[in-house]
Order: sequence, then structure tokens, then C-alpha cells
Amino acid sequence: MAKALFDKYGGFKSVSRIVMAFYEKVLDSDEIGDFFDNVDMPSLIDHQTKFIASLLGGPVSYSDERIKKAHASLDLTHEDFDEVGRLLKETLTEQGIEPQDIDTVMREIESRRTSILSVGTP
Repeated sequence: MAKALFDKYGGFKSVSRIVMAFYEKVLDSDEIGDFFDNVDMPSLIDHQTKFIASLLGGPVSYSDERIKKAHASLDLTHEDFDEVGRLLKETLTEQGIEPQDIDTVMREIESRRTSILSVGTP
């Protein structure tokens, strides 16, 4: 069996570094930064570290229902989702993640689009 990307890239310590770099970009984003104005960022970064770790084959998993519940009140659009994806891909590239592994992560993120976006979003 192939080594999980989580282990390949150094586990939680590396994933945490990636998530912190990602959120620096997110908070600076004119498109989506405002979503985080009143957010408990340490808590969010902790959750996101676990979520990204799960996408990399780490020891945590998130159900679609949990993802839907976490994003239900945000009224996110496809444009918001695309901006998050763009920033994540940029961060993964800057953090030295190999292109084929970035593609794997981005496919995992894309597969959750309908869970993350609000119901009825075009």
C-alpha cells in the first residue's frame, strides 16, 4: 500500500504549517477574507489542520454532514469556493507539495463542493 500523503509530508506538524500559511492568504483575500472577521482563528486552524490531514490520509475523518453543518450559515458561492481552492493550491505549491499530490488534494476538496456550498447555490 502506498504511503499516505499525511505521512509522506511529515504529519500534523507539516499540515499545521501549511494551514497557517493558507490562512494568511485567506485573511488577506479581498474575496473571502471578510468571512473570517469574527472567527475564533486558533480553533478554526485546529479544525482545518485536522480536515486537511484527513484529505491527506491522516488519522481524522469528517463526514459530509459535519462539513455541511459547519458551512450551512455562511451562504458560500461557487466563486468563494474557487477562491479557497486557488489559495490552497498556491499554498501547497509554495510548501513544496508535489504536483501530483496537489492534484489529489484538490480532487478531494472538489468532491466536497456540494457539502460546503449552500443548498440552492447555482
